[in-house]
Amino acid sequence: TEVHYLGYYLKWDPQECYYYAAKHTGFKANIERTEGSYSKYSSIDDKIDPFHYYTTLIKFGIGRCTYDASQEVRNGKITREEAVYLVNKYDREFPNKFFKEFLDYIDTTEEGFWKTIDKNRSPHLWEKIDDEWLLKHKVS
Repeated sequence: TEVHYLGYYLKWDPQECYYYAAKHTGFKANIERTEGSYSKYSSIDDKIDPFHYYTTLIKFGIGRCTYDASQEVRNGKITREEAVYLVNKYDREFPNKFFKEFLDYIDTTEEGFWKTIDKNRSPHLWEKIDDEWLLKHKVS
């Protein structure tokens, strides 16, 4: 088995891909932004993807917005200062939209979900203060 990503052959720029798709195929952005980020064109056909990014936030301290904003800084779409603002605003947002469906899909309860989430928080990244989990280090 050999894996090939389109990014091996073409510069991958999600915003430019969105512009291309909108111009050439009639693709339309979502009417609401993707939970955990600021874009309206990412993960619009996937109900599980937001939970993947939320669990990366829990395990590694970086969520969907960090991935999106980092790439847009590298691609020259936004400044680092804009990225810091966006990450601090959206990165920790919980994906509520499909939460009940997701719980059914993974066959667990809300209580079971949060128990699993909290036991997988890296102690060097998270601390609980007044019943709220906070990252020990913020992007700045």
